[in-house]
Amino acid sequence: MRDDIRLIELYNRLMNMFKPTTAKTPEEYIAAIGEPRKSQIQQLHKFIQKTVPKLKPIIIYGMIGYGPYHYQSKSGREGEWTTMALASQKNYISVYVSCADSDGVYIAEKYKDQLPKANIGKSCIRFKKIEDIDLDVLKKILLEGEKTPPISA
Repeated sequence: MRDDIRLIELYNRLMNMFKPTTAKTPEEYIAAIGEPRKSQIQQLHKFIQKTVPKLKPIIIYGMIGYGPYHYQSKSGREGEWTTMALASQKNYISVYVSCADSDGVYIAEKYKDQLPKANIGKSCIRFKKIEDIDLDVLKKILLEGEKTPPISA
């Protein structure tokens, strides 16, 4: 039940934040972004693909998702989701890692102290520009997220 509630809360937050996009591929998504953000999203997209190459990139809910999977929660709700995601917001860039450890602690939250210029909220890492985050720490988060089951599992 706890995982169901967490997934529904995350889904509702995301649906309220993203504008619909006509992009069908990550390349189309990135092409639609203006500079200087476009270059930063492109750099992060390449970084994520290099770090977790087994997680296939797709467009989902107005962002680039990595590692799509079909879930069915204990309440019976079903849908498509991704293990990780990258989004260009109006005022910041977001990286989502929808995984929690066996104690229910979200992976991103565990590294909060190592990303002082970022705003961390459960599965979300928000920052204004790529220079505001330590890419070595982000790599650790991505790698740990790749081997940790998503929150709906």
